[in-house]
Order: sequence, then structure tokens, then C-alpha cells
Amino acid sequence: MKYMIMLYASQQDYDAMAESAADPSPSDGEDFAAMGAFMEQWNKELVESGEFVDARGLAAPVHTRRVHVRDGAPVVTDGPYPETAEVLAGYTIVECESFDRATEIAARLTKCPGPKEMRARAKADVRLIVEERGDLEG
Repeated sequence: MKYMIMLYASQQDYDAMAESAADPSPSDGEDFAAMGAFMEQWNKELVESGEFVDARGLAAPVHTRRVHVRDGAPVVTDGPYPETAEVLAGYTIVECESFDRATEIAARLTKCPGPKEMRARAKADVRLIVEERGDLEG
């Protein structure tokens, strides 16, 4: 079965990463380097276990467009959205034997180093990928 592990962040987190990339302070640079190394190792371990399918990071919320319908017509709104505290920052798709195993994989993310404020806001959701109609039944 395939599961999507969705990683969440905030516009604040994206701003901090961009600021650190432009003018890294020694502590921020180390925090972000450690975070990047952790994520590379996490993905490598999933590849080695045969459970890795795909992983991608997403651009900052400021580069988002939301499309919805109003009075029967599409409406496009540019991001970011101040009412949204967290946004999807990236995802990893794993193929493993159970929901529990996918959750175990996602739980390893709690060991990811990084700036204290970002770690406090970090969240991940695990969801089954629907590959056939029967998967909707639960």
C-alpha cells in the first residue's frame, strides 16, 4: 500500500530558510545544514529499505494560487494566505505493508534537527493513497 507523508511548515519557516540562505548566521547555518543532512539520510534509508516512492519539497506559500468557484465562475487568489498558519511544505510517498509502518516512518521525522521555533511548529500527516475505489471504504 502507498502512503503520503505530508510535511507542514509556515510562511515564517520559509522566510527563515531564505534569510539563512542569503546571509547565514553561524547557528542558523548549522541548524539548516543539520536539517538538510537529516532529510537526505531519512530518504536514503527509505530507498535502501525499498519503501521510497517519491519525495518533493514545495515552493513557499507566497508562490501559491488558490482556485475556487464563486457564483459558478472560477476565482483565483494569490498566496500567501494570512488565515493559514501552516501549509503543505513537501511530501514523501512510501510503499509499505501497513498504516502503522507508514506512521512509524513518519515518526522518525520528530528527530529532525533545526531551529527550535521551526521544530515546535513541524507536523506531518500520514494518509493512504487511494489507488482504487475500494480504498475509499476505509
